[in-house]
Amino acid sequence: MEPPTSSRLNSRKRRKDGSGPNGATELDGIPPKMSRRSFGLREPAPFSDEVEIDYSKPYIRVTYEEAMRGTPLDRPVRVYADGIFDLFHSGHARALMQAKNLFPNTYLIVGVCSDELTHNFKGFTVMNENERYDAVQHCRYVDEVVRNAPWTLTAEFLAEHRIDFVAHDDIPYSSAGSDDVYKHIKEAGMFAPTQRTEGISTSDIITRIVRDYDVYARRNLQRGYTAKELNVSFINEKKYHLQERVDKVKKRVKDVEEKSKEFVQKVEEKSIDLIQKWEEKSREFIGNFLEMFGPEGALKHMLKEGKGRMLQAISPKQSPSSSPTHDRSPSPSFRWPFSTKTPPSSPANRSRNESTVTYDISEDEED
Repeated sequence: MEPPTSSRLNSRKRRKDGSGPNGATELDGIPPKMSRRSFGLREPAPFSDEVEIDYSKPYIRVTYEEAMRGTPLDRPVRVYADGIFDLFHSGHARALMQAKNLFPNTYLIVGVCSDELTHNFKGFTVMNENERYDAVQHCRYVDEVVRNAPWTLTAEFLAEHRIDFVAHDDIPYSSAGSDDVYKHIKEAGMFAPTQRTEGISTSDIITRIVRDYDVYARRNLQRGYTAKELNVSFINEKKYHLQERVDKVKKRVKDVEEKSKEFVQKVEEKSIDLIQKWEEKSREFIGNFLEMFGPEGALKHMLKEGKGRMLQAISPKQSPSSSPTHDRSPSPSFRWPFSTKTPPSSPANRSRNESTVTYDISEDEED
């Protein structure tokens, strides 16, 4: 009994950014959204000598039109793609992805050339043949791997593996004394072109490493590799260690410079804030000072008012000329001559007043 469809299929939402799954574009022939099986590939692709082929059935190639229309499930279109696949990278994977998606029902066979053929016809490789076989085996688009693949495809090889089409980029590949090793495949109508991925190739990766050789040598020395393993001379080893120490000192100096710049920047910001606050306070102080001590300040008005009050208090009051005159009453201590009336006096002076009055009376009597 088959499991329910919901457990086998898992639709994943992707962004609508103009690119398809894994960065694929519309030119790759992949829709922007794909339903994906919940179970993935759990084992690497088998080698061709591990796959049983039923040779009892006749080998009849399908035409390009039949392949595009779609073939039965038990008769997929067998597409072959070969290469060196040294330092397996995304450009290799995208080429195999295009080959896998050439037709609706495709069985992709990938041939990997051996070290002997590669060294003779192309050059030395970074990875050995077993490492390159293993890398291609673990590519998700590959259904079968052919080890020790031929440099030039023969009719016997195509018939042995029952290949319908050969996938490769359309650029002529000159090698082994031929202007294009795929010329006879193109003439037979079995060639299916793919597109190269610009900006990435094995040669480009090797060029980057060679260009920055000193950087990677120092990097690996730091990680514990010996100079002998890296094929580095004694003098270069000491030079790399010295450069590493110099770089550490430069880094420390750079860190100190950055920290000092941050400190100076913070001090500048704080000084600007202090200057602004000082300017605000100084304006406020100057304004208050002018309000108090300026030409029209509060102190001048206070002095005027105080001066007016002092003058008012010091100067006598003048009676108006139109007012009637009044006789001033004599002072209590003033005594009119020949007057019998004396002003009231205090008890202490009463005895003297009495004697004076008696004296006045006697004088009157004598008159």
